[in-house]
Amino acid sequence: MAGQLEVEVSDPMTEIRTQVQLVLCTTCKSAADRSFRDGLQAALDLRWPGQVQLCDQACLNGCANPTTMALQGAGRATYFFAGVQPETDRSDILETVGVYLDAPQGWIEDARPCGRLRFCLKGRIAALC
Repeated sequence: MAGQLEVEVSDPMTEIRTQVQLVLCTTCKSAADRSFRDGLQAALDLRWPGQVQLCDQACLNGCANPTTMALQGAGRATYFFAGVQPETDRSDILETVGVYLDAPQGWIEDARPCGRLRFCLKGRIAALC
């Protein structure tokens, strides 16, 4: 119709879902392993193309219990893990990312699917208001 204004409405849940970051401490020796990081990014891209970005961060301040990692995203809760064993926890890392992506605002109610990582959780911070 002539003169009609078209407005594109975006879905906030879709926008939030595409902004998820998995942050690995590069100071922790096992997380700094390039082959581990490349393999993990490939697995993330295969399961969730373009939705999860693997990020490097020098020292996440969990040095007493390496390896440390975090999950975060705009409008989502942030999770901090320590004591992660990259060599053996890869499948649990992927499952945790999946649970996080599916959880409203990233707030995981049932962490059992996260496997061993649920015992590595050191903190959960609610999304910014």
